[in-house]
Amino acid sequence: METTKTVHNDALKREWTDQYVVVNKDHPELKRFADRVGRVVTVNWSGKAIVDFADGAWYDITASTEFLTKVDAAEGKAKYDPSVNSAQVIPEKQG
Repeated sequence: METTKTVHNDALKREWTDQYVVVNKDHPELKRFADRVGRVVTVNWSGKAIVDFADGAWYDITASTEFLTKVDAAEGKAKYDPSVNSAQVIPEKQG
């Protein structure tokens, strides 16, 4: 059974997942990500975009244009290095 929350969350996922983004600098808590392009991995049930800034970690940032700005895909690919993220295989630690 689909609820209003499910429908809203699914819409956020469709809008933000796999988008290249930059943070809006108006928010002091996001200044550390200024001028860095990230990729939205998914959107969680709290409405937070899980963003990978290719620094080995993922960050949850509210999935809205108040906090994130989408970047053109060509520009995003040029400035984002997908080989640097926390989901890389580490053979010596994994069987």
